[in-house]
Amino acid sequence: MRQFKYILLSLILILAYQSHGEEKMTLNKLTPAEEKVIIQKGTERPFTGKYNNFSEKGTFTCKRCDAPLYRSADKFDSGCGWPSFDAEIPGAVKRIPDQDGRRTEIICANCGAHLGHVFIGENFTAKNTRHCVNSISLNFIPADATPKTELAIYAAGCFWGVEHYFKQAPGVLATRVGYTGGQTVNPTYRQVCSGKTGHKEAIEVTYDPTKTTYEELTKLYFEIHDFSQTDGQGPDRGEQYLSYIFYRNASQKQIAENLKALLIQKGFKVATTIEEAGVFYPAEEYHQDYYTKTGKAPYCHFRRKIF
Repeated sequence: MRQFKYILLSLILILAYQSHGEEKMTLNKLTPAEEKVIIQKGTERPFTGKYNNFSEKGTFTCKRCDAPLYRSADKFDSGCGWPSFDAEIPGAVKRIPDQDGRRTEIICANCGAHLGHVFIGENFTAKNTRHCVNSISLNFIPADATPKTELAIYAAGCFWGVEHYFKQAPGVLATRVGYTGGQTVNPTYRQVCSGKTGHKEAIEVTYDPTKTTYEELTKLYFEIHDFSQTDGQGPDRGEQYLSYIFYRNASQKQIAENLKALLIQKGFKVATTIEEAGVFYPAEEYHQDYYTKTGKAPYCHFRRKIF
């Protein structure tokens, strides 16, 4: 009977998450030509796209879901016939093996729209990366009309579950999980798990400040984990699972400290450390958006209403 109840609860959580995701996702109607590239993973002819010879300042967004993908500052002329970028907006683009078995496909992290392919080692720019993108997969917002985005960085145990909740939050544009707070440069997951790097499993959240606030996101952060735990989070033990807020400016620091003080006033024990943000190292690709990829549900993060 106990096993049956556990299975039933797991199914309910998964269905609730899938239902929530379906409600949240809004997709734009595509023309047949757009569907051929964006859905069927086709390729537009070189030198024909509207953004190939294009140098205006602003932000390139996904044609299918409007998620911000690239900044004009990262666009360069590679001469290949398609728009080229040497970096994406953090967390906006996913890399997956192409069906041809040779190349790496890039898709919108939010809706899965096909964008093109990414190539490494061509030495076009100092970043040594070229995102070769179909113009038809993109829209463009001029700089004077581009909404401002801000970043927040949190650690609250296993970053799979933390990302699961932040991806659902209103105003969140993109997320990526990674490692920060330690001394090892470009750490691997295995190194972080050794407990010798000082790094925490963390999440970097890109959000629209006109649709949410750092305070609201930080309240969500406190509500989805046990901030009183001093040795890890749930069943996960070790320094990489500790509760940390990594502030990026004086305003974020003050908001975090105020909320921590408020929780203490409410009678909670708060073990969360508030620390200035350092370098954020993205985790391996298989860690990104883990629960969406696997269809599973978090096992050590649950939201409880506190504020």
